[in-house]
Amino acid sequence: MEIIESTLFCLFLVKGNRPTQTMKRILIIDDDATICMMLQGLLKRKSYDADVVFSAGEAIKKLEKHKFDLVVSDFRLPDFDGLELLQKIKNLLPQIPVIIMTSYADIRTAVNAIKMGAFEYVTKPLNPEEILLLIQSALEKADEKEEEKNTQLHFVKGESSSALQIDQYIKLVAPTELSVIIEGESGTGKEIAARRIHLESKRKDKNFVAVDCGALSTDLAGSELFGHVKGAFTGAIGDKEGQFEAAKGGSIFLDEIGNLSYDIQVKLLRAIQERKIRRIGSNSDIDIDVRIIVATNEDLNLEVKNGNFREDLYHRLNEFKITVPALRERGDDIQLFANYFLHSSNQELTKNITCFTPQVLNKFMQYSWPGNLRELRNVVRRSVLLTQNDQIDVMTLPNEILNFSKQEEQSNSSDLKELQAMNEKELIISTLKDVNFNKSKAARILNIDRKTLYNKIKQYQLDL
Repeated sequence: MEIIESTLFCLFLVKGNRPTQTMKRILIIDDDATICMMLQGLLKRKSYDADVVFSAGEAIKKLEKHKFDLVVSDFRLPDFDGLELLQKIKNLLPQIPVIIMTSYADIRTAVNAIKMGAFEYVTKPLNPEEILLLIQSALEKADEKEEEKNTQLHFVKGESSSALQIDQYIKLVAPTELSVIIEGESGTGKEIAARRIHLESKRKDKNFVAVDCGALSTDLAGSELFGHVKGAFTGAIGDKEGQFEAAKGGSIFLDEIGNLSYDIQVKLLRAIQERKIRRIGSNSDIDIDVRIIVATNEDLNLEVKNGNFREDLYHRLNEFKITVPALRERGDDIQLFANYFLHSSNQELTKNITCFTPQVLNKFMQYSWPGNLRELRNVVRRSVLLTQNDQIDVMTLPNEILNFSKQEEQSNSSDLKELQAMNEKELIISTLKDVNFNKSKAARILNIDRKTLYNKIKQYQLDL
């Protein structure tokens, strides 16, 4: 089913009340009883609940039966080495922080441990103050992630008729197992739509895993999506779980799906058809249970005709399609979103600005918003920062909005894609100038990764 018109929502986060602090439970794994007792006593004096085991096998059994907030493990154990145990822990409990201890300082092993998900790698003999600071830092980071995960999600919905229609569509498709394609320009909120579908589905209590296919290199895309086994290629020093396995029971969101290579498209087609994946270098299949939602800022149907996207994969994915309209096409909702961004920017920047002047709102309604909701958010946040009184006026707006002429733009181009490209190019140039051509900062402001920014610079032949 194809939905030609829709509107999208702006997601915002409202911090829930912090849960009551409870004693943190830490599992210590080491075959040296002296180290275990020393650490256990140190942690108990600091009001931590510390359990001790002397082998990896015992540790796995404990982790399966009881809840722990942190693992501190020796690298050399009688049954597994630290990397093997780390992989097993991450497969069992992906979110739990793990600190690896060793008597042998090996930079290569340390780097591999961090790559596989260890929070930190420390050498013996342990410095009590250092290990306590490290444990505190690991627990704080874990609390931040948990708080973010448990944060209440609210959607600001447009008030236009198309907003009500898309709300109905998401309520309709969310409870099903249909694969969904979400099309729309960059910055329109395609990932927000995907999250909304997940949150209103039967899988809402399971993982939502988002993958930016545009940021995956051709060589590593297969490993990232499907995983690999130890020795599959140079640098594969241990088994790696792919994102499809990480999403078990939940939903996987593949953003910019059109960037996947032909070989990966073939593997993805098999995963959808057979509900099985195979890690790179493995001879055995792994059953998967995931809902697949994909997004693209390209016309996938056109990409199929041009031979850039497999037709059979397109039809497998296209069980339900949502086309997210550009912000310029839903003018009735621009002021609603602008007011929300004003409210959130006030909180972020500790300001108390009450409203926009009528001149600003008029400029907002006239402008074409090539960066869509993402650009509107950045413009409002910038204006809030610059405003010294209680109203945002036109003097705080960037030049591309102040100097924008719809009539001139329409007379210069009647091609929508050409118009979009022109606006996108101007936005990139303006942002780079604002940050003195610091590409990392520009990418953060534009809310894209550096690889995408470099590709855009190359595409528009910007001499920077």
